[in-house]
Amino acid sequence: MRHTAGLLQDRTPEAVRLETEWEVRTQLAACYRLIAHFGMDDTIFGHITARIPGRPTHFLINPYGLLFGEMTASALVVVDHEGQALEASAESVNAAGFVIHSAIHTARPDVDCVLHTHTRAGVAISCLREGLLPINQFALEFAGRIACHDYEGIALDLAERERLIRDLGDRNVMILRNHGLLTAADTIPGAFYLTYYLEQAARVQMDVMASGGTIVTPTPEIQARTARQYTSFGNPKLTGMRGWPAMLRLLDRVNPGYAE
Repeated sequence: MRHTAGLLQDRTPEAVRLETEWEVRTQLAACYRLIAHFGMDDTIFGHITARIPGRPTHFLINPYGLLFGEMTASALVVVDHEGQALEASAESVNAAGFVIHSAIHTARPDVDCVLHTHTRAGVAISCLREGLLPINQFALEFAGRIACHDYEGIALDLAERERLIRDLGDRNVMILRNHGLLTAADTIPGAFYLTYYLEQAARVQMDVMASGGTIVTPTPEIQARTARQYTSFGNPKLTGMRGWPAMLRLLDRVNPGYAE
């Protein structure tokens, strides 16, 4: 079997740079399938977008109606920051996906990938006033790094973009109140990594709360120390890179075809 991960195998994370639209399409399609594989999809809803190299005002998004586990590189749709599909034969795009993602891509030139989910645990966390609690090692990676945006209804109003941008600020993780989770990163592997571990933190918290047991919370000093440990592991721009080839090998075994 040809491993699409070959582009990244035997290379250090520092060497990985996506230079063509097709490379971005391939990784983005892989990300969609990985989100489905790990149970973080919501039938045809939710979105992952990626900026196109050399075209800062254009990004790729899923066509409306395709399951995440079905995504292919060629199926992704190019849209501009005004929501216009740039291919004559392009499938329709979910308007709510455009509003949320275009806001962040427009305001944050440092962000090349935005990932938004409606998972059961993520939506549950978004309904809690206290949000994500610093009660497990997964969650402590995000201590002091989570933005919040209040629910305004289905995100169809372009005016909401200003408030989304304001609430996200310079952070890369956001809880959309009563809605779900969002991550933003300068790479596709980085956005996947943040989403995967944010979701794990949310699942653990909901399990613990459902148990009815007494919650043990690390001291503020340990919380801060652990958060610092996460940020000291290396260049934050390389977040998720080391594990990405393994994720692509996983897809090559269980759900190949994303590079078509």
